[in-house]
Amino acid sequence: MKRITILFLSTAFFILSFNVCAQDAPPKTGASAQELADKLANPVASLISVPLQNNLTYGIGPYNGIKYQINIQPVVPFKLSENLNLITRYILPVVDQQDVTGANTHEFGLSDATITAFFAPKTKGIIFGAGPAFLVPTATEKLLGTEKFGIGPSVLVMHQGKGLSIGFLANQIWSVAGASDRADFNQFYTQIFLTHSYKSGASLGVSSEITQNWQGNTTLITLSPNVGAITKLGSQTMQFAVMPLIPIVGHQSIKPDWGLRAVVAFVFPGS
Repeated sequence: MKRITILFLSTAFFILSFNVCAQDAPPKTGASAQELADKLANPVASLISVPLQNNLTYGIGPYNGIKYQINIQPVVPFKLSENLNLITRYILPVVDQQDVTGANTHEFGLSDATITAFFAPKTKGIIFGAGPAFLVPTATEKLLGTEKFGIGPSVLVMHQGKGLSIGFLANQIWSVAGASDRADFNQFYTQIFLTHSYKSGASLGVSSEITQNWQGNTTLITLSPNVGAITKLGSQTMQFAVMPLIPIVGHQSIKPDWGLRAVVAFVFPGS
């Protein structure tokens, strides 16, 4: 875990350095760097991207656990008509954690996947999307997943102008099938975000994530100021972002003392 921490911090420092440098060297793409930053701030933009979201949290629960989780999060849009898109978002978590489920414990493997499909009309100004969200039991270790299949509604509402994005997305998922000896899944999640982009492709913002586990009667709220940038490595357009994960509210069993997040997103502007 120490090696993971060093690797994560080195990656975060590299990303932050790239963010500063990228402000003077925006990528030359079909869309401007600021337009790409605005599209990436929009969860239902018609843009193919593959974010790799690295999360490192310390001081989890009564055993002061440490958890490293990388979320593989491809976003794939489908054009249904001239005025309607289907935006599919996938989250596949890979987890390495120690002292989270008990003293001197260690788990590594896949956790459960979440798949969301937003039906998004093509609009300007106020942007809206809605559709189903699915919980898929892909965990490779019992303690990393629910062993339940779940489904529920998801919604996005946001306002976007040039350089400014503000809004929220939310979902509520209930388990409908799965192992009878495991607890039911009943969870609400929302993310509230504000992002300001610049001509260089750099961006500053803040977001808050709220997870309410109705079954376990626990709430976790985090606040994350963030900095990001659009740049190119060779011919590949990429976005980098780094942010702290500041816990505001949380039950002792799930609330970390602090955390960090670093995101590397591969962007395909021609989509």
